[in-house]
Amino acid sequence: MTMKALFCATALAAVLAAPALAADLTVGFSQIGSESGWRAAETSVTKIEAEKRGIDLKIADAQQKQENQLKAVRSFIAQGVDAIFIAPVVATGWDNVLEEAKDAEIPVILLDRTIDTADDSLYLTAVTSDTVHEGRVAGEWLAKTVGDKDCSIVELQGTVGSSPAINRKKGFDEAIASHANLKIIRTQTGDFTRTKGKEVMESFIKAENGGKNICALYAHNDDMAVGAIQAIKEAGLKPGTDILVVSIDAVPDIFKAIADGEANATVELTPNMAGPAFDALIAFRDAGTKPPKWIQTESKLYTAADDPAGEYEARKNLGY
Repeated sequence: MTMKALFCATALAAVLAAPALAADLTVGFSQIGSESGWRAAETSVTKIEAEKRGIDLKIADAQQKQENQLKAVRSFIAQGVDAIFIAPVVATGWDNVLEEAKDAEIPVILLDRTIDTADDSLYLTAVTSDTVHEGRVAGEWLAKTVGDKDCSIVELQGTVGSSPAINRKKGFDEAIASHANLKIIRTQTGDFTRTKGKEVMESFIKAENGGKNICALYAHNDDMAVGAIQAIKEAGLKPGTDILVVSIDAVPDIFKAIADGEANATVELTPNMAGPAFDALIAFRDAGTKPPKWIQTESKLYTAADDPAGEYEARKNLGY
C-alpha cells in the first residue's frame, strides 16, 4: 500500500467510523483560534467527531488570548454543559477557572496542549502528542542530515509560554546537545503564524549576512516555516538547499514545499485529538471509567522519501 493510500485509509477509518451516539451530551470547546492550518483542521475534525457521536458541540474561538478562553470556560459553566474541552493558549493561569468547573462537577479535557498545575484533579485527561519527542525527532533528523558539517541554526519558536513551544524547544535542544557542530545562533517567537514567521525570518536573514551564515531553520510549526520559506526566497536563496528547513505539524502546505524541494522534513501532529477525548468522556459518563491522565497520540517524521505530493493531496481532504 502506498503512503498516500495508507494515510487515506487511516483518515477514513478515524473520521468515518461510527461509535455509539452520546445522546443529550453537550460539550463546550474553548479553541485557541485559527492561527494555523493545523488548528483549522483540528476544529474541523472536532466538529466531525462530535457529529458522529450525536454530541452538541459549542465552540468558542479565543483568537489566541487566554482572557477570552477564561471567559468562554466560565460561560460554558454558566450554561451547564456536560463537559469542557480546552486547547490552552498558554500553560499557566488555569487553576481558578478549573476549580470553578470542578465545583460545578463539569469534567475538563485538555486537547493538544497541557497546563502547569499542582492539582491534576482539575482535569480528567489530556489528549496530546509528546511534544518533547517531536522536537527531539526534528533535532535528530538535522544532526543525521548534516553529519560532521558545522551548522548554524535559526529557530522560530511558537507562542511564548505555550506548552508546545516550551517542549518542542526542549526536545530539539536535547537532540543537538551532543553535537558540537550544531549551534542555534538566533531564536525568536513567530507566534505559530505564517506572517510572523516570515517577518522574523527576514530579520534573521538580515542579521546573518543576507542569510549566508544560516545552515538550517527549525520552526516549531509548519505555518511559520512556510512564511520563512517565502522570506528565504525573497532574499535570493534556495530554501531546502541553501537553508535546510525542518518543522512540525505535517500540514498540507509543508508537503507541497517538500515536494517542490523548498523544505526538507516535518514531524506529524495529528489533528484528531477530539476522537479519543470524546470516547474517554463517554466511557467516564456511562461507566464511570477514569481515563489515564495522558492519552498520547502518535508522531511521525516525513521527508522527500515519503511521497510528499501524495500526502499533500490526501491531507487537503481533512479540512486543513
